[in-house]
Amino acid sequence: MKGIHSDWAYKQLEGSSDGIIDFRIDDVNGNIRDLFQIRTMRDVRFTRELAELRLGQHFEISLR
Repeated sequence: MKGIHSDWAYKQLEGSSDGIIDFRIDDVNGNIRDLFQIRTMRDVRFTRELAELRLGQHFEISLR
């Protein structure tokens, strides 16, 4: 959540992390999608594409 602390505080926190993953929920015409995106990850190759998550029958989470 941006806007609660100063930009300096966010940069300090993000700089001390090995990775940052963003989660979001999209609701388009009642169709709800749970999405995530890797923003940064040290020493790991990754794509910044949004990926959709699926919640399974026993609460297991998988990529759609």
